[in-house]
Amino acid sequence: MRVLMKSHFENRKLFAALLVLIALAGCTRLKQCAYEGIGRDEWQKPDEVVRVLAIRPGDQVADVGSGGGYFTFRLAKAVGAGGKIYAVDVDKGLNDALARRAKDEGYSNVEVVLAQADDPLLPSPVDLIFTSNTYHHLQNRARYFANAKKYLKPDGRVAIVEFNGARWLDSMGHHTPKEVILSEMKEAGFTLKQDHGFLPRQHFLVFSIAK
Repeated sequence: MRVLMKSHFENRKLFAALLVLIALAGCTRLKQCAYEGIGRDEWQKPDEVVRVLAIRPGDQVADVGSGGGYFTFRLAKAVGAGGKIYAVDVDKGLNDALARRAKDEGYSNVEVVLAQADDPLLPSPVDLIFTSNTYHHLQNRARYFANAKKYLKPDGRVAIVEFNGARWLDSMGHHTPKEVILSEMKEAGFTLKQDHGFLPRQHFLVFSIAK
């Protein structure tokens, strides 16, 4: 038991040290690595996430909190050449790196948007606002998404993938209980349409504008 507690404490120290290093260095590459995570494809199931969203060719999608583009380029493939992905983030360094990658890899349907903390600043209405592992970073979330309704088409949706706190790394302030998300989105004027339960570490909730 003592050995397990020591290992747990050391893991926390390593994680805290990584966060401090990122904050001090301000290094875009370190941030990208931190956001990608270790073995993320296994627990994030990105292809299945995109599949169940039933995105149509030609759709316009905002990836809010796009970071290093983990979902951005998968979404870009889903909407096809006739669609548009807005990669939205408040971090200019990450945005610039994502824009370079989009250009280098020929993703002409990806447009980077430098957002404000309280507004995604989308240039046109979208079919879907998608956000992964970002919800807990937003301040006054009910107000944020109430304001974001103006960026949605009449039948538009909001998809929220958010850590559920099942692991201690996620529970250190980097998660949001499902009941909190449901309450805040209801306050923002949304109705829950789908609750996907196949992600082991995250909630996956899809909302539409309440009628």
